[in-house]
Parts: sequence; C-alpha cells; structure tokens
Amino acid sequence: MPRPKTKDELRSAADTNYNKLLAMIEDRSEIERETTYDFSADKKKTEFHWSRDKNLRDVLVHLNEWHELLLEWIKNRENGSNKPFLLEGYTWKTYGDMNRLFWSRCQSVTEKEALDRFQASHKKVMDALEQFSEEELFTKSFYPWVGGSNIGSYFISVTSSHYDWAMKKMKAHKKNVMSERM
Repeated sequence: MPRPKTKDELRSAADTNYNKLLAMIEDRSEIERETTYDFSADKKKTEFHWSRDKNLRDVLVHLNEWHELLLEWIKNRENGSNKPFLLEGYTWKTYGDMNRLFWSRCQSVTEKEALDRFQASHKKVMDALEQFSEEELFTKSFYPWVGGSNIGSYFISVTSSHYDWAMKKMKAHKKNVMSERM
C-alpha cells in the first residue's frame, strides 16, 4: 500500500490495516496463542523489538502506547505546551529505551486488556484525525512544532505503518510456529 498523501488515503490505510490486524488476531490458532514469540533463530531479525516482544500483548501494548504519545502531543500543542512528541528524557536516538519502558510497565496487563486499550486508543486517534484538515495534515511546517515535517506523517506512523509492523511480527511468529510443528 503506498504511503498516504491525502486525508482520505490516511483514513483508508489506517482502517484497512487496523481491520486486517484485528482479523489476524481473531484467526490465530491455539498454538499461536500459547507459544511465546521467539525470533532468535532468524539472524536477520536483529532489531531489539524482535527479542523484546514475547506475545501479542506486548505488541498491542506497544501500539497503544504510541497512540497515546500522539494524542498527548496533540493535546499539549493545543494547550500551548511546547512538549516534544517523545516522553521527556528520550530522543529519536534513544526511543528504543522508551519502548523498553512501555514494555516493562505493561507486563501485568492481560492480552484482553491490551486489545481493549488498543481498540480504544485507535478510535481516539481516528477521532483526532478528523479534527485536522487535509492542508493541516500534509503541508510541511504547517505547524511549526512538528519540526519541518507534517502531522499526517505522525498519524501514518502510529496507525497504518505501525499496524503493518505488528502484522509482520505476527506472520513471522505464525511461520515459526508452523515450522516447529513440521
């Protein structure tokens, strides 16, 4: 799917990948549900998230936390606050550490709770999207606080692109589970 360039394309990409992700979640086999994510045998999967996330709950919590980052950022900007997008103390060079924080603080959350949070925050993000015009979303530097980018890029990152990431992880897990059964 090409990167969205309009509000309609953004909405469509987010909704399409959201629905695909929910369908994948629903269609998991019992063994997929019960088997811990383990990508250690694949030497191409070197990014930390491949070892961090041990189950669907971890993936859903991650998606929810990034939704909440966007929502808080928009709220802060509307209130005149000059807070950055990432949590205080983190930069784009250290956001992996922030992701570890998200993971660690949600280990007591159940998969059901994580799914509920994810679905609720997706709805909030989509509602927030509707507050912006296409010009506001896709004009670079329309909002100076976005830092030379456009706010639409942030919406794409926390919705369709992130959902695609989650589906790739789920597909890799399914492939591992299936290969172990043979």
